[in-house]
Parts: sequence; C-alpha cells; structure tokens
Amino acid sequence: MLFQVEMTVKLPPEMPTEQAAEIKARERAYAQELQHAGKWRHLWRVAGSYANVSIFDVEDNAELQELVSSLPLFPYMEIRVKPLCRHPSSVRDDDS
Repeated sequence: MLFQVEMTVKLPPEMPTEQAAEIKARERAYAQELQHAGKWRHLWRVAGSYANVSIFDVEDNAELQELVSSLPLFPYMEIRVKPLCRHPSSVRDDDS
C-alpha cells in the first residue's frame, strides 16, 4: 500500500544544539535505511520549512504506524497521512 505522509518538524526552541544534532543524525540514518529497503519510496523537502512530503510503500496501516512512530523525530512532528492507489491512466508499472 502506498501512503503520502506529510511531516512537519517542530523542535522545542530550548532543545540543546547537541541533542538536536544527535536526533537528526539518527533520523537521517533510519530514513536512509528505510529508503534502501524500499519502504520509504520518495522523500521531498518542502521548500522554506522544516517539513517533508514522502511516499511510503508498506504492507498495511499497521506497518506504516510502526515505521513512522519509530522515527527519532516522531515526538516533535505533526503528521498527515493520505492513502494512495494507482491511477488508471498511469504509464508506470510500479505505481501500485
């Protein structure tokens, strides 16, 4: 199943710089691991904000919940999820 996931990060202003850097490093490593595994199919930054739009390719809602809630930045995110399905006019075979 494909899901569009919009994530906006809101770190507390009082968070120490070193702590924020450590969380961001863990986030990057985990996100890249999921991308290499084919679970996090696309990742785009939203220009001008600390946010992204992503496409996840997972078995079901439960797997998406597990992956997203395991993100190191999850406690500091506002997240919106939209389920997607293949458009009948798509010319790409891997859109399902």
